[in-house]
Amino acid sequence: MSSLKGKFTKTIFQNHSTGYTIGIIKVSDTDSEELAEYINRSITFTGYFHELNEVDTYEFFGKIVQHEKYGEQFQVESYDRCRPESKNSIIEFLTSGLFKGIGEKKAKSIVDVLGADTLKIILETPDNLILIPGITKANVDTLHNRLKEYEASYQVIMKLGDMGFSTKDSMLIYNTYKGKTIDIISEDIYRIVYDVFDIGFKKIDMIALNNGVEKDALIRVCAATTYIMDEVSNAYGHSYYYYEEILNYLNRVLGISISSDLFDQAIIKLEADSKIVEKEGRYYLKEMYQAECLIVKRFRLLANNEGITSKKIDDVIAELEEHFGISYNEEQRRAIIDSYEKDFLIITGGPGTGKTTIMKGICEVYRELNKLSYERLQEKVALLAPTGRAAKRMSETSGLRASTIHRFLKWNKENNKFQVNEYNKSKVEFVIIDEASMIDTYLMASLLRGISANCKIVMVGDDHQLPSVGPGQLLHDLIDSEKLPVVKLEQLYRQGADSNIISLAYDIRNGCVKRDIFNEEEDLTFIPSSPEEVISNIMEISETYKDYNYKDFQILAPMYKTICGIDEINKKLQDIFNPKSKTKKEMRIGEVVFREGDKVIQLTNMPDDNVYNGDIGIISRITSSPKKEIEIEFDYNSVRYTPSNFSNFRLAYAISIHKAQGSEFSIVIMPVVRNYNKMLYRKLVYTGITRSKKKLFLIGNLDALDVAVANTESDIRRTTVKEFLVNGIK
Repeated sequence: MSSLKGKFTKTIFQNHSTGYTIGIIKVSDTDSEELAEYINRSITFTGYFHELNEVDTYEFFGKIVQHEKYGEQFQVESYDRCRPESKNSIIEFLTSGLFKGIGEKKAKSIVDVLGADTLKIILETPDNLILIPGITKANVDTLHNRLKEYEASYQVIMKLGDMGFSTKDSMLIYNTYKGKTIDIISEDIYRIVYDVFDIGFKKIDMIALNNGVEKDALIRVCAATTYIMDEVSNAYGHSYYYYEEILNYLNRVLGISISSDLFDQAIIKLEADSKIVEKEGRYYLKEMYQAECLIVKRFRLLANNEGITSKKIDDVIAELEEHFGISYNEEQRRAIIDSYEKDFLIITGGPGTGKTTIMKGICEVYRELNKLSYERLQEKVALLAPTGRAAKRMSETSGLRASTIHRFLKWNKENNKFQVNEYNKSKVEFVIIDEASMIDTYLMASLLRGISANCKIVMVGDDHQLPSVGPGQLLHDLIDSEKLPVVKLEQLYRQGADSNIISLAYDIRNGCVKRDIFNEEEDLTFIPSSPEEVISNIMEISETYKDYNYKDFQILAPMYKTICGIDEINKKLQDIFNPKSKTKKEMRIGEVVFREGDKVIQLTNMPDDNVYNGDIGIISRITSSPKKEIEIEFDYNSVRYTPSNFSNFRLAYAISIHKAQGSEFSIVIMPVVRNYNKMLYRKLVYTGITRSKKKLFLIGNLDALDVAVANTESDIRRTTVKEFLVNGIK
């Protein structure tokens, strides 16, 4: 780590909530040969700071980095503020603007009398300043209070650094608690877990133990309890837990045996502090309980609204059929009518039942009956989906603008909060949500907070697909309750009723696969294969399709590891689809070589660049010198990556079935072998199979497919949305 000293001269950018700053410092000294050329010159710096001024001298500790747009910068990991010592520097400090009412004349008078000890005297014996001609009591109070505040805040940040917090974390903590920081963390350092986003339990726990907190301290047990409930919810999808279950996890996480008495004390405190809720022996995080209650109350209210009717709706539907050259079946017609007449509706159906066609019809009927232009329609109706891929597909098929739910709610990734919320609601009057099976409980509750209580809602999805990655199984619970309006689409529409892919999908839904369905027609092929032979068979098929558009052809697999996992498949298929070439630049990142022309998938949401988790693109450019940079094209949207976010994408010749949810491909290859173990379950293989529109290759063992179809254990999640809808909220 290098250091440099200098004067802060300019702010380029500053986030006031986090303290993140991009600025300019004029360097006066450094311990680094690499930085020696900057002495008496300026350099751009980045880092987290409390309060920089143009008078103090600062010492920054960090390293030189190369920014893709702005070139060389000094990335600050920590810093010290050098107190002014010479008379001239003290005068400059007092006249810097920090002290209202102190001009150069008064500052000079103070320093002439008090000398080099001026700042110490102002802090410790401020009344001595009254003896200085021209200095008023108001001046003394201003100097003392502001300097005390300035010194105190700096000392707090330094104290946090001494405890083990990074400068970034110290800034986040200080900006949350301000002058109360030390008192709060002295009483309960684990409050940071609840109050400060992006500083988790594990980090706080390590620092707490290093600073004297006992392993069996009540505050530690409380924080670990909520941490466990949150982590396990995200891992298994449950919304509540039982006493013994949490206690067993606690013993593992804390590394000691927790007595029932101590755990009881933690439960009592967490309930009193409104962190958890207990109902009939079930323990919920308060946010989860409130989310389930909000969903149940809102949907029940909307479902019980009287709704509206229109004598013209049949005529409008007939006009649409003629205009688009289609004929809605009775189920589809009922879905369109109910979407207009009811304030809440679920439309569910498997592949080929025309869910996408219906959504377009719903929008057109709503527009026509409300006499709206397309511009006004977009103001009143929001088309939403959980993923970027699903939103793009929704937009392409409807001809209307669609977005992810996160984008609609204006998600702020820095604090993980939505700017459209209960205090700043959207003005839309009608929300249509596609791929609703993917929506978790928390996200749905956030959406409901961001729209008005009387906003119409239509949810469209297939509840036989994988549930949400986050906690809950919302679409399934809503349908299974039989307390809300649901239109079930069962008549096949897309691909025709004779599609073997669709027949297989429905067999899987029903828990029974007929073996004579395979290899009868060209759309569904099964290739027997041992785990060791899977990749060679995939490669052989891929040779046939290597010239296809990358959006049309996809390999899907349940796992990343094992000999026939996603990682191994990608290594082999890269040589087929994008072999090494003198004309293509490449770069090794970890164990993977990426080259221009590679198919890749985005792993995280990057809303500022309009690219989202699950988006698939092509590497268009790689630069290694003078700076490392990879440019990826996503549907005509070009995104540049630097080493700081190279981990945000990976090769995508093969992707996980979870990542493929919400997408469709003309041709899909899916291995199904015993090696996938616990990842062989019904909803997973059903979701994978239904990603294919025209041709599906299954490679592996039919016994493994039978095991997967019979396994519904992985589908079970403990939630109470259905129970609350049926029996009322407890």
